[in-house]
Amino acid sequence: MKKLLSIIALLAVCLTIQAKIPVYVWVSWNNNTTTAQTLKRDFKQWKKYGVVGVCLNAGMDSARIATASRIAHQLGLEYHAWIPTMTNGTCPESWYTVNRLGQNAKTNPAYVPHYTTLDPHNPNVHHYMKEQLTRIARIKDVDYIQLDYIRYADVILAKGLWNKYSLVMNGEYATADYCYCDDCVNDFKQNTGIDIRQYTDPSKVEAWAQFRCDNVTNLVNDIADAVHNAGKKISADVFPGPDSHARWMVRQEWQKWNLDAVFPMNYNDFYLEPASWLKPITKEEVESVAGRFPVYSGLFICKDWQHKASVVDPEYSGLLPSEIQEAVQGSMESGAKGICLFTPNSMTPEHWAELQKVIK
Repeated sequence: MKKLLSIIALLAVCLTIQAKIPVYVWVSWNNNTTTAQTLKRDFKQWKKYGVVGVCLNAGMDSARIATASRIAHQLGLEYHAWIPTMTNGTCPESWYTVNRLGQNAKTNPAYVPHYTTLDPHNPNVHHYMKEQLTRIARIKDVDYIQLDYIRYADVILAKGLWNKYSLVMNGEYATADYCYCDDCVNDFKQNTGIDIRQYTDPSKVEAWAQFRCDNVTNLVNDIADAVHNAGKKISADVFPGPDSHARWMVRQEWQKWNLDAVFPMNYNDFYLEPASWLKPITKEEVESVAGRFPVYSGLFICKDWQHKASVVDPEYSGLLPSEIQEAVQGSMESGAKGICLFTPNSMTPEHWAELQKVIK
């Protein structure tokens, strides 16, 4: 009888572990971040709430990454070095994308100042990224390199952002349509015989869209090989889909990337969608990778949720506490391996309480 009870107890523990939903968080190092007062305190607190890994943006700062990853490991957390990849503003001007008007993204970025997007077709960009990300991958406690902004600028913005930028995006507009540098245009012409500059509406040329998707894919897989050769894993933050959004919005065909994990930014409010949208979009994402690597559904959290009705900018909107269960369950029922919160600092006590109910 004692042996039987022990087996039953062990099975109960196993079932509990299997039922627990892995939770990751996206968070950035800022000027107030210190080892003792913020990182360790916050990591410990988030772990109590069920967080198993942190995706921390400290840029390419080796010292900060080493500190944060060491603390994460001390607390038993997985560490993803979250790096905005293609928005580096310090490279030579010839490395940046050029829009259809001939404007260089370093000096004339689309939408916002930090959209200084590098050209994924440029071999100098390939060399630089492999060199820098391999350096970071070799930091002892880094588990994953996590690529963010690994794309072109949004040629089509998410519908929830149209009012913010006073746009109605019923087509691809020249100011945000990249890359028309001489190298890209000439290589495309050599491969296809098509001079894309002769087209009034280049968006009608499917091969041109595919050329740029392939540019991003080739860069990612080049970086992935370098990171894997350094003995580490690689993940990426991506737009939803990919076919329903990422491919035509930012030229991401991320189902073709050689990743170890993917974190789609399933930010429903950006697309003017309810929390129920998480279920079908995650289903598309999981089916697109066909088991090649796990999908972790990214959730955007509304910090000032009690006043959400008066918020007009989706970048300050997000999930209410009452929507957490539907968003998480919808993601998991569609095959996600876990979720990622943007950001834990936006999670209120009410959000955490709702999350505890669903993850356990």
